Amino acid sequence: MAEITRSRRLIPSALVGEHYFAQRPEAASRPQTIDLVLPDLHLRLETDRGMFSPDRVDAGTRILLESVPAPPLSGNLLDLGCGYGPIALTAAKRSPLLKVFGVDVNERALELARRNASVGGLDNVRFVQAEEIEDLRFDVIWSNPPIRIGKPALHQLLTTWLDRLTPAGSAYLVVQKHLGSDSLQRWLSDQGRPAARIASRAAYRVLAVSARTDTEEGK
Repeated sequence: MAEITRSRRLIPSALVGEHYFAQRPEAASRPQTIDLVLPDLHLRLETDRGMFSPDRVDAGTRILLESVPAPPLSGNLLDLGCGYGPIALTAAKRSPLLKVFGVDVNERALELARRNASVGGLDNVRFVQAEEIEDLRFDVIWSNPPIRIGKPALHQLLTTWLDRLTPAGSAYLVVQKHLGSDSLQRWLSDQGRPAARIASRAAYRVLAVSARTDTEEGK
């Protein structure tokens, strides 16, 4: 599936090496430990420079995790742009029989996410590059997507993975208002993926996105 295997290369080349979405961050390593404390769980997470929000769990991720419905008891859940793992690990902790996958291009972040899963005793989660899960479809996607890669790359990334929702599946995305949450909601709906705002707090929007409502025959 060429579209899927290209998903790790959707980042504009001019930005690679300068941002958290570089495959191999150039920033010197400076490991640290942070805490994710939610009403239902507490995770201690290793982080490092060269990845998204290494000094704390960012507000958007926290709002997403406090707003999404409970994950299903079984099936497959994807964390798109998983970083060091707070979203995927929360899903795995909340639903021990669920199969959780975290995908990212940042190899340093993936390695830390794997260590965080091991330390947390969570064996129902895998952190991988995109091409390692080509054949799977997902009942749920949770994501704090990499908005700063630019609109064309973001749209291609979301299209690639939202197309892998099961017919009854849903995606939950958190996006800051000033980074285009409302325009993204309109774009998703225009693409045949109904999107509804389920939470709005501290300038963040959480969007619930349904699988496509059209089919090849109906286009």
